[in-house]
Amino acid sequence: MSLRFRQLQAFHAIVEIGTVTGAAEQLGISQPGISNLLAQLERQTRLKLFERSKGRLVPTPEAGVLYQEVDTVVRGLDHVGQAVLDLQNKQAGQLQVASPHALSFGLMPKLIARFAQERPDMSISFQSQYSTKIQEWVMSGLFEIGVCEMPLTYDAFDARIIHVETLLAIPQDSPLARHDVLTPQLLENEPFIVMGPDHLTHRRTREAFSNAGVAWRTRVHTHLFKNVLSFVQEGMGVGIIDPFSLNFDFEGGFVTRPFQPTVLMDFAVITSKARPLSALGKQFHETLLAELQTYAASARG
Repeated sequence: MSLRFRQLQAFHAIVEIGTVTGAAEQLGISQPGISNLLAQLERQTRLKLFERSKGRLVPTPEAGVLYQEVDTVVRGLDHVGQAVLDLQNKQAGQLQVASPHALSFGLMPKLIARFAQERPDMSISFQSQYSTKIQEWVMSGLFEIGVCEMPLTYDAFDARIIHVETLLAIPQDSPLARHDVLTPQLLENEPFIVMGPDHLTHRRTREAFSNAGVAWRTRVHTHLFKNVLSFVQEGMGVGIIDPFSLNFDFEGGFVTRPFQPTVLMDFAVITSKARPLSALGKQFHETLLAELQTYAASARG
């Protein structure tokens, strides 16, 4: 089967934007052109890729699977195009970094901005994603440096592991705030806002309650620490949260306490074994490691 890149690019744009009009504007081609490319792709693959709903194109399950494969290809060519522009404009280099969402709302933008102050001609490519996708991006060369949660899925990285201690966030007016340290016994049947059951913090918190012989009540399941904290701020329960999300939230409405036994998160700063880092990448890699080390459990005593 010979699929053309333009067909995949049109499909990718429609999934991301949701309308043919928006996809056409993004790619700079006509709406009929986009529709024709999509029709060609569906005909060649013999798959129905979209359903129409209230003026939008809703991807079918088959489209969702295809998108996961196409996403890396399309973004990869975008990076190639950006690299060509950088060379044409004699840019000083491109910083290519990816991190999980927990680091993307405060720490990484501030760190990159500080790093860029003395490098005004540096171009920056930064994305936040789930850790498995970040590993794929670094392995394929789309990004030089990645920060991800353990475990590592591939044996393709040079990795520096950093263990970070989480804290328990509780509503500001909660009676639990009178305690200096909170334990499973003190939190029996207290409603918890939690990450999904596959997340490391979920498993380790569940284990702590099980070992203590105490009932653990989970009320809300979500997929971002920022969401966990938002529910805590609304008074819906308590939540185990990473220090990055806590340090860069300025809305208030919560307090934190250590949780015992300690629930650690294991992060890795990864680079590809197959490709040496650029000079710019090496400099940022050192800066990033030094910053993350201040959050390490050992550094916090």
